[in-house]
Amino acid sequence: MIVVMKSDSPAGEVERISKELCYWNVIPEKLLGSHKVVIGLLGETAEIDPKQIQNLSPFIEQVIRVKKPFKKASLEFRYGEPSEVVVPTPNGPVTFGQNHPIVLVAGPCSVENEQMIVETAQRVKAAGAQFLRGGAYKPRTSPYAFQGHGESALDLLANAREVTGLGIITEVMDTSDLEKVASIADVVQIGARNMQNFSLLKKVGAFGKPVLLKRGLSATIEDWLMAAEYILAAGNPNVILCERGIRTFDRQHTRNTLDLSAIPVLRTLTHLPVMIDPSHATGFSEFVPSMAMASIAAGADSLMIEVHPNPSLALSDGPQSLTLEGFEKLMQEMAPLGQFFGRWTKTPPSIATPMLPKVLKWG
Repeated sequence: MIVVMKSDSPAGEVERISKELCYWNVIPEKLLGSHKVVIGLLGETAEIDPKQIQNLSPFIEQVIRVKKPFKKASLEFRYGEPSEVVVPTPNGPVTFGQNHPIVLVAGPCSVENEQMIVETAQRVKAAGAQFLRGGAYKPRTSPYAFQGHGESALDLLANAREVTGLGIITEVMDTSDLEKVASIADVVQIGARNMQNFSLLKKVGAFGKPVLLKRGLSATIEDWLMAAEYILAAGNPNVILCERGIRTFDRQHTRNTLDLSAIPVLRTLTHLPVMIDPSHATGFSEFVPSMAMASIAAGADSLMIEVHPNPSLALSDGPQSLTLEGFEKLMQEMAPLGQFFGRWTKTPPSIATPMLPKVLKWG
């Protein structure tokens, strides 16, 4: 349930009403929109008569029941306004949201060694990325596959951030690792396999760092939003949803099926920002550019692209990774489309000219 205040409501009246609402054994949460103040009521509201709340003050414009099972994640909860997730980085704050430029995230599936991660960070930053992605801990289907270097890889990510100023996105797999991952990560990623790991969701919700929540392998959109609700209900409002493809009947030609329709569907259901990961969705680097372009056209707020200096030697997910040159080319191709939709930042000088910073060699 939400209580919509009139635009001229005095701040003191909003506070008084919030205190009054506590008598119904609910938790009032004040949400400041661009034109309205909305008080969200968290708790059991089924027995509350909206007319009783309406009678509390002449400054109450409307009382609306939130019918979706995901309350705080619902678009209704924010009275139709999209939310923003602002992430501080060494290069300055970056905002994920519908009314902001597309945020570019790039990097390898796994952090393999210092030269590789620093070179990748330097090159993707020069091309226009704002965040470096890289796995320190890797959930793999096979127990014999490379599982990541763990804590030592976090140190390498920290080094890459120091060199480039990029924000860091990396995955946490276990509650016991959250503190050390969050000490390095600017955004903590919950992977597809952990989307319904509810104890982990509660923990990252209570921790407070921005969270990237990937859609589960076979999760419905409602499953996904209910998982986001766990994080939001624990007190963390900074959640970014990431569509990374779902499992369907065709596993021969693509790794997963990219559900681009999720973007417009989510716009009708939730206020949360939406990222698309075309690399995991397709599983093959040759399909990534077209799906990245389609994601921009569909209204994505962010893109996550896997990039590796030498994909044929990658310890994980090489076939879906773009080369450094491939990523630079893709950035040039995406720029006109992003500009057309008003979602693109100014093209960095390194794209406009062939000059790139000196980088470490890896191969």
